Amino acid sequence: MNLILDIGNTRVKWALFKDDTLTLQGIVSPDSLPRLCRQHSWSCAAVCASGQADLSPLTLSGRPVHILGPDSRLPIAVDYATPRTLGPDRIASACGAWKLFPNANSLIIDAGTCITIDFVDASGTYRGGAILPGLDMKFRALHTFTARLPLLENVEGSNHIVTGRSTAESITAGVLTATRFAVQGFIQHYTSLHGAVNILLTGGDSARLWASGSPSLPSASFHPDLVLTGLNVILKQNEK
Repeated sequence: MNLILDIGNTRVKWALFKDDTLTLQGIVSPDSLPRLCRQHSWSCAAVCASGQADLSPLTLSGRPVHILGPDSRLPIAVDYATPRTLGPDRIASACGAWKLFPNANSLIIDAGTCITIDFVDASGTYRGGAILPGLDMKFRALHTFTARLPLLENVEGSNHIVTGRSTAESITAGVLTATRFAVQGFIQHYTSLHGAVNILLTGGDSARLWASGSPSLPSASFHPDLVLTGLNVILKQNEK
C-alpha cells in the first residue's frame, strides 16, 4: 500500500493507493502526520511538500520515502528554464494528467491559493504555464490596498456577473468573472495552437470558479485528486 501526501501551507491531503487504485483519502493538519502514519498500514510513501511539515515520522519509519524534487525520475520530460524552482505540486499534477490522458495534450488548471495553468503536450513533455493570484488573494488585495473597498469573503461562484450594479457585485465581477475570462483565454490560446487539448480542473477553488451558472468549459473535467494520482505514479518511477 502506498501512502501519498500532498503537504500545503495549512493542510495535508493524503491517500492510500493499492497499485493504481485510490482506496482511502482524507485531509489533516500538518501536526497530525505522526498519528496518520501510525493509523494506516503502508509500505512506501511519496511526498509533495509545498508547505512546511515535520517529515520525521515518515523518514524514521524505516520504510522507503520519496520526496518529490528536481532530481526525481518522472514519467514525463520537463522543458522548463528553471526546473529547481518549479513547484512540486505543478509537476505532480502534470504527471497525473499524463497518467489519465497519455499521448495527448493536457492543460491543467489548479485553482488554489494561486491559480496555476500548466501544459503537457502529446509527446509527454511539460512545457510550463502561468501563475495567477487565487480568488481569495484577489479579494484580499482589493480590500488591503484601497481605503474604502470592503473585504468580500466566502463569495460563491454561482452568479456570472459582468456588469456589477453595486460595489460588492463590481468586486465579484472583477475577481470571479475576470478570472474565468483569463482562464478561458489561456484555453483558447492552447487549443488554437494544438487543436485537441484535454482541460483538467483541480484545486480547492475549482468548483467555486466554475460553479453552476458559470460559462461552460469545452471538454473540461474535474480531477480533485490529480496531484495525489501524479505522486503515486512518480513513486512507482522511484521505488528502487
